[in-house]
Amino acid sequence: MLETSWLYAFAAFAEHKNFTHAARAVGLSQPALHAQVQKLAEVVGTPLYRRVGRALVLTDGGERVAAYARRTLSQQVEFVEGLRAGRPRARVVLSAGEGAYLYLIGEAVQRSVRDARTPLSLLVRDAAGTLAAVRTGEAHVGVLPLETRPPRLVVEPLAVVGQMLVVPEGHPLASKERVELTDLEGAALVVPPEGQPQRVALDESLRAAGVRWDVAVEVRGWPLTLRLARLGAGLAIVNDFCRLPPGLVGRPIDGLPSQTYAAIRLADAPLEGGTERVWRRLLSAARR
Repeated sequence: MLETSWLYAFAAFAEHKNFTHAARAVGLSQPALHAQVQKLAEVVGTPLYRRVGRALVLTDGGERVAAYARRTLSQQVEFVEGLRAGRPRARVVLSAGEGAYLYLIGEAVQRSVRDARTPLSLLVRDAAGTLAAVRTGEAHVGVLPLETRPPRLVVEPLAVVGQMLVVPEGHPLASKERVELTDLEGAALVVPPEGQPQRVALDESLRAAGVRWDVAVEVRGWPLTLRLARLGAGLAIVNDFCRLPPGLVGRPIDGLPSQTYAAIRLADAPLEGGTERVWRRLLSAARR
């Protein structure tokens, strides 16, 4: 049998990936929390984490145990609250990136927030963070760009998103209906930091096209990217679902890969109640 205290300890560790911080969060000593996590690993018969450099990361088994622990503890809270209030109100956690919230799933989020039956919590995470949040049970549903179908997940495509070049209205490229990568020769671009997926795709595509370009500024998030483009800091390449502020125009750009945004959830978690309502709204909003 799995002790509730072990699940509670491991859920804290899965959140912090640090024994000292997790122990402080649950009010235990670091050795006591470590012992409970070790006991849980012995009972389930698989390592729950591993060391990568100086960091601790969950194994596949650890992700599955974390999801089970969070689901079990949440059900206990819902049961007690249901007895006290007369009916349970299970909280649903949705994880997505800033761009998805602003330009893709805002309608579904608004409808869910207004649903008094289902308290909704929102996590703002990048694609890697959203994937990890769903796989470990921190979030019930996630929305992110996906290139492959990860294991243990239900995946429903929401939209295929292309790339567009954003320039001031008076820029010479604003007069073109479409632009090519070669049109960016010598341009200064507002781009994400190195290692971010969109930056990697941009670097690879421009290198393959033999285009020389400069970094105007590195920045995270489409709103700030567009703001800097509006101020004249540089040209920008953003997802074509972005709504542009006055003074900027967007032109489709050939030669860059599109992205498929999808809704994801754990395959072995029940789709019911508030989670089902949020899930259905995401799919419905995407179809419209």
